[in-house]
Amino acid sequence: MKPLAWALVSLGLLVLAPAQIHAQNSQQGARVELGRNYPNPFNPETTIPFTLSQDFFAGGKEPVVSLRIYNVLAQLTAVPILQGSGAPMENLQLAWNGTGQYSAYWDGTVLNTGRPAASGVYVYQLVVNGHAYPPMKMTIVK
Repeated sequence: MKPLAWALVSLGLLVLAPAQIHAQNSQQGARVELGRNYPNPFNPETTIPFTLSQDFFAGGKEPVVSLRIYNVLAQLTAVPILQGSGAPMENLQLAWNGTGQYSAYWDGTVLNTGRPAASGVYVYQLVVNGHAYPPMKMTIVK
């Protein structure tokens, strides 16, 4: 019951969420922007944009980033890949790309199975250096 409650609360909060999540990190001036996936609703694939400010890369550090997609029961459904590298976004160290703008790609398949995800609402959440940012929702329509 606990995962279901978490999912319902997250989805309820997302109804009131703006088009982008802007969050301030504990690092001085470090900012994260998690954008809406596009297209939304989608079938069968989508792109999720996000931006990290240059402050995350200060001193030659590379932030550790994860992006996970969950179903409404809060079960891990997928880990998208970083566009341009093809690396799964699970504890991935990001190098500064000159702009701080990145995109993740999800092909609409369920993690480790290769089967298409069912129609419905999914939640995606960005974690940078162990700090989880507010989740956002997306919809698959088939």
